Amino acid sequence: MTITLPDLPYEKDALAPHISSKTLAFHHGKHHNAYVTNLKKLIEGTDLTSETLEDIIKKTVNDADKAGIFNNAAQVWNHTFYWQSMKPNGGGLPTGDIAEKIDADFEGYDNFIEQLKNAGLTQFGSGWAWLVLNNNKLEIMKTSNADTPIAYGVKPLLTVDVWEHAYYLDYQNGRGNYLDAFINNLINWEFVNSNLV
Repeated sequence: MTITLPDLPYEKDALAPHISSKTLAFHHGKHHNAYVTNLKKLIEGTDLTSETLEDIIKKTVNDADKAGIFNNAAQVWNHTFYWQSMKPNGGGLPTGDIAEKIDADFEGYDNFIEQLKNAGLTQFGSGWAWLVLNNNKLEIMKTSNADTPIAYGVKPLLTVDVWEHAYYLDYQNGRGNYLDAFINNLINWEFVNSNLV
């Protein structure tokens, strides 16, 4: 990924009523944009200016002196991935290769959903819930704040943002209702399948 604010892969009102155009305007146009702007300022004049976003993340993880760079870089990456994890009229039962892999690795879709929702609900404070591929096995992972699986060589397939700015305008403190809406109406299974390759 490059250090830019990508266009959303759908119109701002395309995910309504599950995620409103007002939430996307703030989340994408303000929050995501701020991470891009901050990162560019932080790496200006350093040896990281010519690096990819992924390499910046890997080179700055767990480096206290570069925490600001890591946090902003990871948030740029995570958000770009999150927008693609959703689509209008998405959600519901998976199709394709991911459906078979979920059945094999989670012993069924219901177990997968229970674990994904639990990860989102039990993430204390801000963070992310992920479906990842780790050693060719599907796992649910959660990360705090800006942290991201790619910093540790784990391959993300899907993510849901559980920072309050992702849902508060639409759901107030109802994180569970937001997660239900994401699971039932927004997951982009085509994108998940494309990440399995």
